[in-house]
Amino acid sequence: MRSPQIRLLAAVWGPLLGTTIVVFLSAGRIDYWQGWVFIFANLAFHLLNVIIIWRKSDLTEERLSPGDGMKTWDKHILQMFRVLFYAAIVTAGLDAGRFKLTPKFPIYLYLLSYIIYVLGQLMHIWAKSANIFFSTVVRIQGNRGHRVCTGGPYRFIRHPGYLGTIVYTIATPLMLGSLWALIPTILFTACVIKRTYLEDIVLQKELLGYVDFCKLVRHRLVPGIW
Repeated sequence: MRSPQIRLLAAVWGPLLGTTIVVFLSAGRIDYWQGWVFIFANLAFHLLNVIIIWRKSDLTEERLSPGDGMKTWDKHILQMFRVLFYAAIVTAGLDAGRFKLTPKFPIYLYLLSYIIYVLGQLMHIWAKSANIFFSTVVRIQGNRGHRVCTGGPYRFIRHPGYLGTIVYTIATPLMLGSLWALIPTILFTACVIKRTYLEDIVLQKELLGYVDFCKLVRHRLVPGIW
C-alpha cells in the first residue's frame, strides 16, 4: 500500500492535468499565455501545499480520505464548487482565448491579479499549516481528537482558509484575462460564504470549546465585518 505522501503527489497531477486540458481546449490555442501563467501558478502552489503537509501523515490521510461524519449539505456544496470552478475557466478560455470578448487588459491589471492570487494562496496555506484538522470536508474529526485551532491566522478570523480561497479565486478570471469569467466566480464565492456560515454552526454545536473561541475571535471571514 502506498504511503499517504505518495498518494498525495499522485492526487496533485490529475486535477492539474484536467485544468490544463480544459483551459487550452476552451481557448482553442496553445499560445494562450494567460493560461500558461495560471497553470504554472497552480503547479507552484500545489507543490507548496504538498511540502507543507508532507510530514503530517495524519493530515495527509484526512485530506485524501476523510473519515465518517461529512454533512450531507456539504456534498452538494462541493459539487457546486467543482462545477463553478470549471465554468469559470471554460468561460475565461472562450472569452480571452478564443472569442476575445473582453477588451485587452493593461499589464498593471495582470500584475495586480498575480499579487492578489499569491496573497490568497499564501493565506490559505498559512491556515492549513496552522491547523492540523484542515480537512477537505465539513465534519467533526472525533477519530483524530479534533480540537479548536487558535494559532496562526485563526487569531484574527475563524475561517482564514476560506478567506484565502475567496481572494485567489476572485483573482483567477483577471489572471486569465476575462471579465465574463467573473460571473461563475462570484457564484463560487457565494457558495464559499454559505459553507463558512454552515460550517461555523456545526462547529459551535458539535466541537468542544468552539463557542468560547467565538467569544475571543468574533468574526468568521472578514476582520471587523463578519
